[in-house]
Amino acid sequence: MNRIAKAYDFARSPCAAASTLDIVGDKWSLLVIRDLLRGKKTYGELQESYERIPTNILADRLRRLEEAGIIEKSAYQERPVRFAYALTAKGTDMGDILLALVRWGKKHIPGTQAVDIAKRESPAPARTPVASARNPAKARRK
Repeated sequence: MNRIAKAYDFARSPCAAASTLDIVGDKWSLLVIRDLLRGKKTYGELQESYERIPTNILADRLRRLEEAGIIEKSAYQERPVRFAYALTAKGTDMGDILLALVRWGKKHIPGTQAVDIAKRESPAPARTPVASARNPAKARRK
């Protein structure tokens, strides 16, 4: 067994895809990474994302991403303590994954928009009713 395999406790298997999904394969982690790539830094800025991540989930994902070495935090205020979050080199490398998802989404999901990772702010996409694949009767409304 090589050094890398000994240093990492594989949750499911040593498959690179499975191991990556164990770290960022939930509904929110890649969106947090997307926003950090776009220049958001604070908890409040991350909370303001279009998808409106619940606060308890955001706190959990930031903790998990930090433990995985994808982000790092640094205190920018002492009382109360507040942190700024930044991607590590490992986290910045996730940009390629996000771009692949954007290309796939634009090709196969009509009406989706690419968010420019280089821009700090993106225009809010128009919210149109979208039927859920699970329940076509339920659609998001303005």
